Amino acid sequence: MLEVFHHPLRLHADPSRVVVRPFHLAWQSNGSAPSRTERLVREVMAMSPGQTRDELEVVLKDFEARHWQTRRVFMTRYDEIEAMLGLDGGLIGDEKRQLIGAYFCHEYSYAAAALMNPSAVPHFDQTGMPEGSMRILMSMRAVGEGHISSIAFREGIITSNNEMRLAPEPPFATATDSIDNDEMQLPEGPVTVFRHRDSTLSGTVIFPITAAQSKGLEDLRLVQFEHDDGSVEWLGTYTAYNGSMIQSELMRTSDFRAFSLVPMTGSAARNKGMALFPRLIDGRYMMIGRQDGENLFLLQSDDVTHWEEGARLLQPAYPWELVQIGNCGPPIELDEGWLLLTHGVGAMRKYSIGAVLLDKANPSKVLGRTRSPILAAANEDREGYVPNVVYSCGAIRHGDTLFLPYGVADSSVAFAFIRIGALLAQM
Repeated sequence: MLEVFHHPLRLHADPSRVVVRPFHLAWQSNGSAPSRTERLVREVMAMSPGQTRDELEVVLKDFEARHWQTRRVFMTRYDEIEAMLGLDGGLIGDEKRQLIGAYFCHEYSYAAAALMNPSAVPHFDQTGMPEGSMRILMSMRAVGEGHISSIAFREGIITSNNEMRLAPEPPFATATDSIDNDEMQLPEGPVTVFRHRDSTLSGTVIFPITAAQSKGLEDLRLVQFEHDDGSVEWLGTYTAYNGSMIQSELMRTSDFRAFSLVPMTGSAARNKGMALFPRLIDGRYMMIGRQDGENLFLLQSDDVTHWEEGARLLQPAYPWELVQIGNCGPPIELDEGWLLLTHGVGAMRKYSIGAVLLDKANPSKVLGRTRSPILAAANEDREGYVPNVVYSCGAIRHGDTLFLPYGVADSSVAFAFIRIGALLAQM
């Protein structure tokens, strides 16, 4: 039986993790009547200086200790309202501007409902790491009010002795923002968002910003991608959801400061759960996908953002995966071939994690496959928002060990270490 070391740490939903987000009101006027935005601004403008100061003090007493640079956030939000309504900011004092900004913000608990489905990559900064240690970067799906999913990050260190230490979360979380965020309508197509210059990655959250993403950014599968010229870029596929339709999109970043969120095109992009190989193979991008909701497919493309239908690679074979199979993150390159973690769904919709070995030169060739799960929902892992589920969006190879972060019951995040040699021996 395969030995799996389960780290005792668990990450759970946390309602106390909050960010300040814009609060949007309809701003267009209806004939001669002022809009709600215009009416609200007029009400604040009509306040006396003393009343303005008193009201602002109440807001700051309630929220200033819970957020980073609260006054600056309010002023930035005011600037957006000023630009929309054509106000003359030179005639409005700082206190009124801060109060107006506060009326157009709200506090959002981005991980109140769930924290799940992590992926992991080597951190872009490995300076100072002793032998046997690796700095890592994880993405996680955070679910908040309205069941809206966003992308949260967490940094940490793992060692060759199955030890793990996560960087502390900063007291304040901040949301990425777009320079060209249009208040009048949600943007379409590609968009770039930016981490605040003073925010750590462990305190950064990427929220939906386009119309296609409006109800969630789901299950980011990060991969450290090495281009043929030796340059490195971090790419991640995820599902954009607008409440009725899904589409696959690609996150791209070279520095984890600016993040491009790019819709993918082609017939394959209508599906969930696409996982990119970490380099070109025979001059082409390759992806693992599930085009029919049941089997795994190998996709190939000359353009990383355009994907057509691929060739079937794997179909359910064992009792624990007869309902459907999918990937658990990007393939991992070994000397022996490409290690692909899979998930299978069996009786009572119980999820399990298995593994497949693909030929390094020809990934369409399956070299081996685990007959039994390497990880399955059991005991306390069964309970949660969606019971009987274990699920990962990506693991890391560290020496001869596989570091596997995984979601439990769509509710929390757990961590496992598995010896790669022992895993290959199970195939």
